[in-house]
Amino acid sequence: MTSSMTHGSTLQDTSLLEIDPLLDDPGIRIVVCCGAGGVGKTTTAAALGVRAAERGRRAVVLTIDPARRLAQSMGIDLLDNTPRRVEGIEGDGELHAMMLDMKRTFDEIVEAHADPSRARAILENPFYQSLSAGFAGTQEYMAMEKLGQLRARDEWDLIVVDTPPSRSALDFLDAPKRLGSFLDGKFIRLLMAPAKMGGRAGMKFLNVGMSMMTGTLGKLLGGQLLRDVQTFVAAMDTMFGGFRTRADATYRLLQAPGTAFLVVAAPERDALREAAYFVERLAAEEMPLAGLVLNRVHGSGAARLSAERALAAAENLDEGRIVDQEAGKAAGRGSTGSSPTPSAVEPVSESESDQPSAPPTSQLTAGLLRLHAERMQVLSREQRTRDRFTALHPEVAVAEVAALPGDVHDLAGLRAIGDKLAGGGSAPGAA
Repeated sequence: MTSSMTHGSTLQDTSLLEIDPLLDDPGIRIVVCCGAGGVGKTTTAAALGVRAAERGRRAVVLTIDPARRLAQSMGIDLLDNTPRRVEGIEGDGELHAMMLDMKRTFDEIVEAHADPSRARAILENPFYQSLSAGFAGTQEYMAMEKLGQLRARDEWDLIVVDTPPSRSALDFLDAPKRLGSFLDGKFIRLLMAPAKMGGRAGMKFLNVGMSMMTGTLGKLLGGQLLRDVQTFVAAMDTMFGGFRTRADATYRLLQAPGTAFLVVAAPERDALREAAYFVERLAAEEMPLAGLVLNRVHGSGAARLSAERALAAAENLDEGRIVDQEAGKAAGRGSTGSSPTPSAVEPVSESESDQPSAPPTSQLTAGLLRLHAERMQVLSREQRTRDRFTALHPEVAVAEVAALPGDVHDLAGLRAIGDKLAGGGSAPGAA
């Protein structure tokens, strides 16, 4: 499986990430695409889902991307919290896709784990409405909740997860523990204690034990918000243990051999620095890393012409040090080398004489040489960035995907991305 990259990693050999064996392995039930924002996680997840389905898997893609690109590329008007069948899949498999509705997922948890009256009280509580709509880490936690629900249904044999576009990719791993700790922590238990003690004992505890904290929080949050929090806590009492239990179960699911993480990055310094940090974090958490997908890699069909030589040739053309081959050929066409007779000259109309003349061939050629030099400088910069990553993590398998001229907007485009992913580690020539 190990070979040097076609691009030629100058520092060491790099393992090529083989996508098809990963997707074909029946033991792999979850593929998690993670990485910094804006590196193509959503497109990668969708392309993996399409390729897996067309190779015979029953796959579902769970995206948390607020943009609607995934739905559009799969020919679905709108994705929501319910998996929807994707039409047009070729082969024996099938593909479903869904977009996480954070609040709806939280509501479903409440409805599933509380009796109707208690559920209604929770859903109508102002603090719960704020928590479910935008509490820090809620989106990541609900993504894990939805992953656990999909896995429990056992309706699909492969789940592809597009992680949230959070500020840090590490939020995805931290959020379940953070929210679970918050909902099951000492602070919540302290707020819940007066309601559980009841009667005079409860009032005494509230007045003595919580007076300082309540006064401080009341000033910071406002008295009404604090009362909403306490009402919410009392209604959620029976559910707190479930949050922690499910968070722990989902975390173990991510560590299981049936899960594979793909770190997605662009060949840019910041993206690969975050990718390296994430690789180290996955190793520390004992989570199975399949490899790195490097998106938007630039290539050239004339890579043997260096940037330096291209710029030198362009300067020579600008300074007239290279003979205009076209002009030389034109001059040699006459047998005597004399100018054509006036009768042989075509009359030039007034309208034609007003047209601006085309730039000389030498100018066009020099411009193309400079464009090529810029492309080769980009290639060189990307290669140095990749080399730094692979020097730090030579054990990480890598697949490269060439930069595309436009956005992916249909199944054919996703298939093309899948083909490039399955092609191993080299970016095609011209992007």
